[in-house]
This record gives sequence, structure tokens and C-alpha cells, in this order.
Amino acid sequence: MRKIMFLLVAVAAIQTTHAQTTDKRLAGIDTFINRILKEWSAAGVTVAIVEKNKVILAKGFGYKDYENKIPVTENTLFAIGSCTKAFTSSLLAFPMKDGKLDLDKPVNQYLPELRFIDDELTNNITARDMMSHRTGLPRHDLAWYGSTTKRDSLLYNIRFFEKTAPLRRLWQYNNFMFLTQGVLAEKLSGKSWEALIKEQLFTPLGMNASNTSMNDHVKAPDYSFGYNEKDGVLKRMKFMNLDAIGPAGSINSNAKDMANWVMMWVNGGRFNGKEILPAMYYNQAISSQMVISGGLPSKEQPDVFFSNYGFAWFLANYRGHYRVEHGGNIDGFSSSVSFFPTDSIGIFISVNQNGSPVPGIIRNTITDRLLGLKYKDWHRTQKDAVEKAKAAAKEKLKADSTQRKPGTRPTHAITDYTGIFTNESYGTITIEQQKDSMIAKFNALTFKVKHYHYNYFNFIPVADGVDADADEDDAMKGLFNINIKGEIESISLPLQTGVKDIEFRKKTETIDVSKADLEKYVGEYELPGPTIVKAYLKGEKTLMVLVPGQPDYEMLPVKPDLFNFKVISGYSVRFEKNAAGEVTALYFIQPNGTFKATRKK
Repeated sequence: MRKIMFLLVAVAAIQTTHAQTTDKRLAGIDTFINRILKEWSAAGVTVAIVEKNKVILAKGFGYKDYENKIPVTENTLFAIGSCTKAFTSSLLAFPMKDGKLDLDKPVNQYLPELRFIDDELTNNITARDMMSHRTGLPRHDLAWYGSTTKRDSLLYNIRFFEKTAPLRRLWQYNNFMFLTQGVLAEKLSGKSWEALIKEQLFTPLGMNASNTSMNDHVKAPDYSFGYNEKDGVLKRMKFMNLDAIGPAGSINSNAKDMANWVMMWVNGGRFNGKEILPAMYYNQAISSQMVISGGLPSKEQPDVFFSNYGFAWFLANYRGHYRVEHGGNIDGFSSSVSFFPTDSIGIFISVNQNGSPVPGIIRNTITDRLLGLKYKDWHRTQKDAVEKAKAAAKEKLKADSTQRKPGTRPTHAITDYTGIFTNESYGTITIEQQKDSMIAKFNALTFKVKHYHYNYFNFIPVADGVDADADEDDAMKGLFNINIKGEIESISLPLQTGVKDIEFRKKTETIDVSKADLEKYVGEYELPGPTIVKAYLKGEKTLMVLVPGQPDYEMLPVKPDLFNFKVISGYSVRFEKNAAGEVTALYFIQPNGTFKATRKK
């Protein structure tokens, strides 16, 4: 029994040694990383470092479960967010090689169901444009974030998104274009994106623990929770399911698996001597396809400059070395994958902290050590940047307060602002009254709705539905719009910079009217002119009105004898009855007046 125990201890010692490093360039790195976790109030981090064909570090630090103090290991899964994008674009290398895909032909030729807001985009956008964020579309992220909409529906919704630049004129990050690449890979192969990722990348790279869904993440034997930090306090966040937008950011992985992924990129697309990605794709992927910005050296970073984009990779000159990198952020997790092709080193960092600078601090510090560069305090640089951002936010809030008109009141009673508001591409916002205030729910987001001035209201994010966590500093302003009849018709919200505010139209609340009662309205009515208007039933319970020379209009019953036009706002029909309850006339109530049509006998 003592021999068996000795063997178990010996095996554990071997595994621990494998996870650590004896590289002299990384002496004291454990102490440094643990200090950074403490300085930034982060729960845990997983780190992988490779050089040529060797893993020189694959290790976890801190806690995957902060509350119960369960440590991170090299096998602990973290959500890598947008680091997924390089996986998705890589899938297109295979149909390229087989001659099934030309990156410079319009994608619409392969995906006829893909359409954009105008024909110029639809007929010209290529896979290369989507892979390098140069389609002219901004992010429109709130059209997918937290939504339960299916992948094919998200693809359909792209046709409604406004562009903010001509095609190939401006670099603009867009998750929908990576969703589209995933669907394109599916269309060309006849297999799901998830199956392709596993078959063409995970399996040949030995990434056996990695998966593509948060549903699988929480079933794994070793996975991390995600956390949000505020004022030094850590709070566990809900997992965000990204299945619909999966090709843009739903992969979960660990240091051990990601070491293989980075090693493949360090070695020109080969792993263990076998080609994983063809050279024709690899070389283009890490070459400049689009200029992001001038990328000029700054006072804070004089030796980090030029800012371009390849295929799902950011490209920069890092202190005289060519760096290929991509970050990833999703609820509770922040990650970075980077490699230096001419220096043969690669680094993966993922921290279970929301919107964290920690991956960049650790990545840069490790890079400097491996490349023998002069010491730079990246921790201090990030601290200064955070403080500068906080100061700018305070100034913005101060400027905002000077615009507010005190003493104003909304035009309607609070109940008039409640209801269901919809937009064809962004989905539904439900606003409910809770005591003397309002709560809005939009996909996975919750807002406290608080009067600002006139018919403008602040929409204040509420964390996990807990009112105490509402922070007015993060509020956005929504405008409730009124139609000609004085009714709350819609709400406009600034959900995407660069385009007009996204308008959500209020859903009309209807009443139930029996078929027998609807039949009382059926008949012909005469307008002055004379013009004959016809009211008739379509199906069992749909009242239609036909005006000569115009399309048939479907009517929605909103009050006894009162119907709204379904597709035209501000227009209604009211039926008039005599003392015997017989319908004698109808009135068209519209912005330019009210017009009576008498029922023909």
C-alpha cells in the first residue's frame, strides 16, 4: 500500500513539473503573475507559452472557483471569446485548397440567402472582406448579444443593418461577418460549424478538451467560472450562451490545448511535422489585408506601432518584432492569443475576469523576457490608461449633466411608456412598470428606466436583475416618440454608433372580437366623391378594409368599434352604430383629418 501511495505521489510530481518551466528567462514569473492577479483583483488565469516545437509553460494560477478557492490548472477550460475567429477563418482554407471557394468572388454567389442593406454590398462583398472587417458595416452587436435567435435568423437580419462606410473604405470590427464565415463553411461542406472545428482543427491538433458551446463547457470535468470586478469585489457572472453567433466567439479551451494551437501557427501551419493549414492560406492570414489605423507610435508606447489586420489576426510591430495577435472578451472572461512568426514564440493568456487588462500585461511581460527586451512596467502603463479612461468618463458625465433640463416632466402617464417594442433586426424590448419606476428587458439585458427630461429616459444597466447594481454612469438615453394622435408610438435607442438611433415600434395591444361581431362591420361604405370603400373578412377573424387604388389593409381591434391599421402608424378606423346597434358609418382617422364614409343599404 505504501508503494502504491509513493507511485501516486511520484506521478503527481511529474505532472506538476510538466506544467511548470525551468526556462531561465521566466525566472520568477509565477510570483509576477500572482502579484498581477492580486493588483487587479482577478480570480485566476491560465497561461501557455511555446517556442518552436516545445511547450515551455502550460499552467494555471489563482482560482477557477473563487468562492470555494478551487485552483486553475493547465486543464481548466476558459471561454476564449473572439480568439475563436482565427479558428473560423481557418475553416475556409480547406475549400480554398480544394478549389471550392475563391476569397475574391462575391459571397452571395455561394450564399444566395445572404443579403445586405443595398445591392452594392450584396453584389460585391467577398469572403476576404468579411475576414478582414472591411465590409462597411459597424458592429451592431446588440442585435445578437443575449438573443435566443437562431443562426439562420441572425444571418437573415444582416440585410437590415445600416452601413457607416463604403465597401473597403474603413476597418470596422463586425461579429456578424464571422458568423457568416461559419455559415459559408457549413454550406460548402455540408457539415455544421461545430463538426468542422472538431474534425479539421481540434482533432488533428490534439485539442481534446476544447469545445464550442457553453453547454459543453459546464459539463466538463475542469472548467472556470467567470467574474466581474468592481471596487475590488468579485462577483460571479452568468454564463453567456453564444451558440447562434458561435463562429465569432464560442470556443472554450485551456492552456494545454491552446499551446498546440499556437504552436501550429508558430510553425507555419504545421503541427508535429504534419500540415494543418496550407501555406497559401497561412501566409495570407498573417499578412496585412486591411489598415486599421495609422498605428503611429505614442508617448506611452513609442516602440509599438503600425496597426493592420489579416484574416482574424491583428498585426503590429511590437518593439521591433512582428506580432500577430487577437483578443477575446465575453461575459466573465478575457483572453489573448499571440505569436511572433520570425521569433518562433507563441503565448496564450486567459483570465476569468470581465473586460480585463490582465492578459495584455502578462503577455507583454512574458514577450519582453523571451525576446530579451529592456524591462517595461506594463502594469503601470495599464493602470495609467485605466485612470485616464475613468477621468474621461467623469468629464463626459459632467458634460451630460449640463444638457439636462431640470423641472421637466414626461408628456404621458407612466403606464403609457410600458409595453412591447419591436425592431425587425434587433428584436424586442419589454418595458414594465414596477411600483413608481420602469424596468426594460432586452434579450439578456435589464435596464432601469428613469426619466431624464421631456420624453427622454435614461436606460441604466442592471447587473443580473439586481436593482442595487444599477449604475447611472453607464446609462444610455432613449427617446419615446409620439404619433399624430398623441400616442406613444416607438422608442429610439443609440445602440450603434455612426447610424441613426435604432427604432423599436410599440406593439399594438388588441382586444378579442368574435367572428359574429366582426361580421357586423362587413359591407360597403360611401365616401364623398363618391368613392366606395369595402370592409370584409379574411379568414375567420381578420377584418380588412379596401380603398380603391390602394392595397388591402389589415385592421387590428384596439377598442370596441375602433381598429388600427396594422402596417401604417397613426391611421385608424372607427365604426359608428345607431341606437339599435347597427353599423351606419365608418370614420377614417388619419394625420390629415377625419373622413366619414356612410354605409350603403
